[in-house]
Amino acid sequence: MIMSKFMRLIVFFDIPTKTKKDRRCAYSFRKFLLNDGYCMLQYSVYVRVCNGMDAERKHEGRLNENLPETGSVRMLVLTDKQYSSMKILVGTTKKEEKGSINLLDII
Repeated sequence: MIMSKFMRLIVFFDIPTKTKKDRRCAYSFRKFLLNDGYCMLQYSVYVRVCNGMDAERKHEGRLNENLPETGSVRMLVLTDKQYSSMKILVGTTKKEEKGSINLLDII
């Protein structure tokens, strides 16, 4: 049995919120991310687990279908090993992060 390689898809965004329309657009994009399984790492930085490159491509497609009209949105894909090497320099791990899947518990 071949195991898939777990990936982390990280989305960084900066969306204007000056007008009511801008705020509605930013809220809709954030709501999409949460409904699609992302959790917030920091303000405007969201992450989700993907089970292999096929799932990553599927969620990238969903992301492209729901992009805001203005602003800046970036995406970064990391292996779970790369993601786990991230260091928190100030602050602590958030409750949402602790609740997300711990891949070492699965294996």
